[in-house]
Amino acid sequence: MAMADFLRARWGSKWNSHHPRVRLAFKRPRPEFTAARRALAFLAAWLLALAGAPAHARLIEQIIKVPVKVTDAYGKVIEQDLVVTVYHDSDAAPPYPMALINHGRAAKAEERAAFGRSTSITNARWLAAMGFLVVVPTRIGYGVSGGEDVEYTGDCTRKNYPPGYEAAAAQTLQVLDVIRQRPDVLPNRTLILGQSFGGATAIAVAARNPPGVLAAINFAGGGGGNPVTSPQEPCGTSQLRRMFADYGRRARIPTLWIYTENDQWMGPRYPREWFGAFKAEGGVGEFVQFPPHGKDGHGLFTQAPEVWRPTALSFLQANGFADLTVKAQGPR
Repeated sequence: MAMADFLRARWGSKWNSHHPRVRLAFKRPRPEFTAARRALAFLAAWLLALAGAPAHARLIEQIIKVPVKVTDAYGKVIEQDLVVTVYHDSDAAPPYPMALINHGRAAKAEERAAFGRSTSITNARWLAAMGFLVVVPTRIGYGVSGGEDVEYTGDCTRKNYPPGYEAAAAQTLQVLDVIRQRPDVLPNRTLILGQSFGGATAIAVAARNPPGVLAAINFAGGGGGNPVTSPQEPCGTSQLRRMFADYGRRARIPTLWIYTENDQWMGPRYPREWFGAFKAEGGVGEFVQFPPHGKDGHGLFTQAPEVWRPTALSFLQANGFADLTVKAQGPR
């Protein structure tokens, strides 16, 4: 029996389907109410599922400022703050070993100004998952740190590389000195790594043999490259060879040099020559050149970390970080 027929049988002439109170009682729910109920039901189901799922570690980020003092190629002293991003894994137990990642250098001033804040988020997450406190400075002259171009090494025909890398290395060491004061850091277990200009900076730091730095990794390090105007032919290759030879005379920290065969900035031949000069003068290191990757292998560090990570991990485990293990990384 329909509800209306039932009510007429029960109430007889008193039943009036057009009475406003009756119409209110049997009015269909508004569409937005139905959608809201469905959303609430979905949310409740999602929360129940989440409660039963295993918890994943989180990447904890902190942004700090570190005062530094550097001298440029012309002898000018610059003092200012750097913006430094620091990461650790929420599941890692302090005190942490430390890994510092140095970024590269854009060819144009406007690109350096628009650089933003260096994060190296993908590789920072990988290192943090292995227990590192990851330190990522944005150096003077770039993005959020701003300031003068203290890493300028001259135009292509008159390159003077060492002062530029010394300025980057000086900033790196001053950041390390500050972070080492933290109670949650192991000051005697530090890794330095970087890409492109930052990769060569890692070797410059190794040449200073700073206490507590156990290893350095250079990804596609060098300078003076321009894949548009002179692909695979960087400026001042002989100057770079002499610079790396000088680093080899001083560096006693184990180093790993990672390049690709189709690096459009540095080319396939020159990095081998630079490493050869470094090693011939007593530098400690391994050189690995991967097959071509994409159109330009210069960005292997960020574009294809799955290619180089097994090599890097083996190197680290053999050079002061034997306890490192790769932890499965869930969504962050």
